[in-house]
Amino acid sequence: MTRKQVKKSSVKSSAKKSRKKVVEAVTPELRRELVILTGLSGSGKLSALKAFEDLGYYSVDNLPLELVPRFADLVRQSVEIERAALVVDVREGMRLDEFPAILKKVRKVLPTRVLFLEASENALIRRFSETRRPHPMGRSDTVVKSIRAERKRLDPIRNVADIVLDTTKFNVHDLRAHINSQFEREETGRGLMISSNSFGFKNGVPTEADLVFDVRFLPNPHFIPEFRKLTGKHPKVAKYVMGFPQTKEFLDKTAEMLKFLLPHYIKEGKSYLTVAFGCTGGQHRSVFIAEEMRKRLEQEGYRVNTTHRDMPT
Repeated sequence: MTRKQVKKSSVKSSAKKSRKKVVEAVTPELRRELVILTGLSGSGKLSALKAFEDLGYYSVDNLPLELVPRFADLVRQSVEIERAALVVDVREGMRLDEFPAILKKVRKVLPTRVLFLEASENALIRRFSETRRPHPMGRSDTVVKSIRAERKRLDPIRNVADIVLDTTKFNVHDLRAHINSQFEREETGRGLMISSNSFGFKNGVPTEADLVFDVRFLPNPHFIPEFRKLTGKHPKVAKYVMGFPQTKEFLDKTAEMLKFLLPHYIKEGKSYLTVAFGCTGGQHRSVFIAEEMRKRLEQEGYRVNTTHRDMPT
């Protein structure tokens, strides 16, 4: 090969590499995903499915369980479908025993997350009473017996779920906001969505929490009459709680720990993290701390939302 031919070949090769880089820049790799939505009847699965549909997910209700691996393969090969969500629940009957094994097969085909919705027994009873719809477990038993039987029937699926979400205190809008915060995709910024939440220990620890911090060591504004009906969002309460040196020290050390942990969670592929702060009633201290932590993490460039489960409205 002559020197002129070598030079010409080199130019062609360089041009091909340049074009390849341009193509890669304008055609990012699709990040396909399947969400399997399951849980107790009356916990909000259909409302959740509509929220996924609004986020651009190809949504399917009550797909027969044996067809889920085939559906996942179709999504993987599809040019048009990037993300999909489907509902699998107690309507599958005895075939639910096969769910853990089928889930393993599906995850070999497509990245898959399982979202399990549940609610307290009283909340479910109230919802069935309001809608006047029969429980899918049948009409022969009372709603209470059906709810308990379904909870027991779905326990193996709950055990393999990636996210367990208690919707007891959620309305339709709360549920939609929570799903949006957990599953909405942004093409820029950090991929991790953080929920900085507050709760009251007297009502139990939230099941969806990944990290739980007890802030009951801080002085309680509840015992100051003028603060009793206010919340941790009120400037006077915030000033009071922040006035103690242990508050600032806790915020500083906890923020530092989270700043250390978050990049490692991202590296491991975690796309959501719920950090819960609890005080006695979930009205003052935990609300203030959750809001302050949100501000600090947002300053670091993270996407953060807050939910105050037990704060009076």
